[in-house]
Amino acid sequence: MIRVALADDQALVRMGLRVLIERENDLELVGEAEDGAAAVELVRRTTPDVLLLDVKMPGMDGLQALRSITGDPALEGTRVVIVTTFETEEYVFTALQAGASGFVLKDADPVELVQAIRVAAAGEALLSPSVTRRVVTHFARHIAGGTTTPSALDELTDREREIVAWVATGRSNDEIAQELFLSPATVRTHVGRATMKLGARDRAQLVVFAVRAGLTLPGDP
Repeated sequence: MIRVALADDQALVRMGLRVLIERENDLELVGEAEDGAAAVELVRRTTPDVLLLDVKMPGMDGLQALRSITGDPALEGTRVVIVTTFETEEYVFTALQAGASGFVLKDADPVELVQAIRVAAAGEALLSPSVTRRVVTHFARHIAGGTTTPSALDELTDREREIVAWVATGRSNDEIAQELFLSPATVRTHVGRATMKLGARDRAQLVVFAVRAGLTLPGDP
């Protein structure tokens, strides 16, 4: 059973998410919060597997709450998924950098949101691949130029660097394996090694490294 908490200042949004979660046999809603401070308290009290977190909330906003949660070693088992609108895309990279495990659009298909929860809980893949590709590409154009490669990237093998670049496209292990004619297990191994070498919290943090370092796929500009 995946234990889920949610935080959003809009009661109607919380109701929709609540109904969505409660109808799934493998999901359990453990609590709700209407602002960032309440979200942090809720997570500390219930230690959910996944927190669905809005960005714009009164008082302590979602990004402040996110930093409080990911900065607390006692809460490292909780994955935070930012539930956002595309109009707030400027927050996405900041959220990933602050430790979010991914993000999903508020108007996403319910199946996509449920899958996002399961994926985040498993720590398997970055969320909403199509949206991830658009947003990461947007930020890459704005911040990649002039950045320097973190020294930790020098420890990666050529294949690991390539895999990290593929991870930044939002593709899952299975999708990367198909593109590179590798087995999913091999891709998973490379991702795990890169994550360990870079000291990344999860796959979402790998995207941060990739974008900051300007890693691109072969043939990309």
